[in-house]
Amino acid sequence: MSNRRTFIRQTGLAAASFLTAHPLLYAGSIESPHTTRLTILHTNDVHSRLEPFPMDGGSNAGRGGVAARAALIRKIRATEEHVLLLDAGDIFQGTPYFNIFKGEPELRAMQMMGYDAAVMGNHDFDAGIENFADQLSRHARFPIVMCNYDFRSTPMENRHVPHMVVRKGPLRIGITGVGIELQGLVPENLYGKTVYLDPVKAASEQADYLKTRKKCDMVICISHLGDKYDDNKVSDAVLARESENIDLILGGHTHRFFDAPRVYRNKAGEEVIVNQVGWAGLRLGRLDYAFSGAKSKILEKNQSLPIGKKEAE
Repeated sequence: MSNRRTFIRQTGLAAASFLTAHPLLYAGSIESPHTTRLTILHTNDVHSRLEPFPMDGGSNAGRGGVAARAALIRKIRATEEHVLLLDAGDIFQGTPYFNIFKGEPELRAMQMMGYDAAVMGNHDFDAGIENFADQLSRHARFPIVMCNYDFRSTPMENRHVPHMVVRKGPLRIGITGVGIELQGLVPENLYGKTVYLDPVKAASEQADYLKTRKKCDMVICISHLGDKYDDNKVSDAVLARESENIDLILGGHTHRFFDAPRVYRNKAGEEVIVNQVGWAGLRLGRLDYAFSGAKSKILEKNQSLPIGKKEAE
């Protein structure tokens, strides 16, 4: 009997240790009088897909579209008190809407949906940096958050911020953003005097400032670096492992549909969660966090929500 009790106690301790080390796998929640919940919604690589895919028998027929996305966002905001909405770049390029209007309807739609922040993807330079800055100033009030593009002496100099702090109830959420190296990917005449900086170094500096100086409860990095690569190219996976003070990376560029967020350990041994939801506005990422009074937090639930429906559904 003594051996049995010892086995049960040791097994219980091991299970508790495993769940504590892997909060993504824990189905419970933080519950206290001071619990605050935060819902983070995110998109990436929408590529000017304002309308659903045509009903042509393809696998995406009837999917996507800003009307369905807006309706889903409204529904979530109606049931959740604290919601953040972020985009990881490549807002432009992919349909005639961009070819004709150069980004106006895309940014107007995002403004209407109430995006809190976004980063620039490589295709957001496709009509030139002057065009992006002009469309942004005329049609959107949400900030472009970029810390590794030096925009001095460019039209984006006063149209971006390296970081921002959003208040959601008692929570202080820090946000920074990084973009992919432009040289060799975007024609130089389109990005002008923009200087690319090391995203790991830049993001770590901003995250440290947000955590230590601004006392943020959470730091999010919106990224257009891409998921991961076979070579040494900087990616979200590299950023997660080599940075500090970043809690969540919302990625883009590689058009990956994650089945579930990925979990890495940073330089300090702390967990960093990375998520990405494909392309073309087909899905809306949703991450639900619970924060306790002691400022500890867990990811209670994650979802990759389909946008729009096929006619037959």
